[in-house]
Amino acid sequence: MSTPASRFVQPTRTAPGTGTVTDRLLEANRAYAAGFVDPGMGARPVLRVAVVACMDARIDLHAALGLELGDCHTVRNAGGVVTDDTIRSLTISQRALGTRSVILIHHTGCGLQTLTEDFRHELEVEVGQRPAWAVEAFRDVDQDVRQSMQRVRTSPFLPHTDDVRGFVFDVTTGLLREIDPGS
Repeated sequence: MSTPASRFVQPTRTAPGTGTVTDRLLEANRAYAAGFVDPGMGARPVLRVAVVACMDARIDLHAALGLELGDCHTVRNAGGVVTDDTIRSLTISQRALGTRSVILIHHTGCGLQTLTEDFRHELEVEVGQRPAWAVEAFRDVDQDVRQSMQRVRTSPFLPHTDDVRGFVFDVTTGLLREIDPGS
């Protein structure tokens, strides 16, 4: 089994410090593609589940949930918050690709707990245009998971809302803690 550091092929460089992170990733992709074998699977997730989670780099969802390639759809965004775009992805996942269950995963130490909607105002001042999106910052991670579960359960676009569960991933222990939607 590879360690996180060994997943990337170190690029051969003519001079130290040349190339970008993207160049390194592209080289890693070429090495990956050289041994790639088409798994012969379709786009429908085998387990018929969609996982919505934060984009935090400390969370390896497949490893944390024991998932294999093709098991689930994964939707990641800042905070793992259910936004209109998340509902869009879940709607396509359910209606076009057969998923039936939704798992929501927020985490401890989330950066959205340190922001406020003032972030939008600061962006507007800096770039001269207000973002069309909300920051969706929160203070209470458990309550935000409950809110996200409620957004999924009440969406008129999602036909399958009976198996929606929410969790908080502890970034120091790797454990998931389930959130009671009614608390």
